[in-house]
Amino acid sequence: MTVGIAEAKNQLPKLIRAMEAGEEVVITRHGAPVARLARPEAEKHEIKLGWMRGKMKLLPGWDDPITEEELLGNRLQSK
Repeated sequence: MTVGIAEAKNQLPKLIRAMEAGEEVVITRHGAPVARLARPEAEKHEIKLGWMRGKMKLLPGWDDPITEEELLGNRLQSK
């Protein structure tokens, strides 16, 4: 969609709704483009590996094997 500056000033809410719907709005002065309304790009979050390093402490034996009884706990006892 292309609109002149005066129309853009008077129709800004309508133009913003059009832009939110995915339409690009070009604003012109004397027929020459001077500005463009478009949705902002989605923010990209950088993934940082190791961000929890030093915040948790695992006790010795945390990864020792366990029996099926230990895994299922009292679910076996109720059968």
